[in-house]
Amino acid sequence: MVKLYVEEPDSPHASELLADPWATARHTFVEVRRTLALLLVGDELADARERFADDWDRTLVVELDASLCERAAALAERTGVRTLDALHLAAAREAGAEEGLPLVTFDRRLAGAARSLGWTVLGAE
Repeated sequence: MVKLYVEEPDSPHASELLADPWATARHTFVEVRRTLALLLVGDELADARERFADDWDRTLVVELDASLCERAAALAERTGVRTLDALHLAAAREAGAEEGLPLVTFDRRLAGAARSLGWTVLGAE
């Protein structure tokens, strides 16, 4: 999601893929805000935070409850992904990735793990 607020090579592609409201896990809020604060300052940071807040209001947020964390642990064991990626996979599963809802990511490791589960992945090659 950071590519929507920080100009990067894949930003136009990310804008196309994320034009509709999307679903993500609660921890994405922390990840995006932290990354924006690392990459931007001043008015650019304030503008990015405001645009992110507007988008977040339209986002289906998958909560990090005990059940989701148990699924994330099982997915981490199965795929070998890191903790936050396991949470993303569990949230994607909750949102419908096993039924064909595509996972949008530009992270190659996360994309590889999702593909190993047989899921559709958009964004990363």
